[in-house]
Amino acid sequence: MLKTPVVSAIVALVVVALAFLLNPSPERHRAEIRNAVAERSPIAGVFGLGALTAFASTYHPLGVASYTTVNDRVVSVGAFGMVFYIQPSQDK
Repeated sequence: MLKTPVVSAIVALVVVALAFLLNPSPERHRAEIRNAVAERSPIAGVFGLGALTAFASTYHPLGVASYTTVNDRVVSVGAFGMVFYIQPSQDK
């Protein structure tokens, strides 16, 4: 009976510890931004607009996750070693 809560707590602690250890670095976020911009527009990739956008990004770590912003817009989010590029909306 007591085994289940203890096992659940241990699993939760392991997952949180892995999230802290695998939180993507600023360089991983910037590399994903460069790649996503180059994939979206080959011309932008040739002119290095992805690198410029990545350079202008601001990294925000949250411990178990992280995100980057450009001009107060979230551009990428990351957790557990993975980074996802978010297409900025045009409504702002």
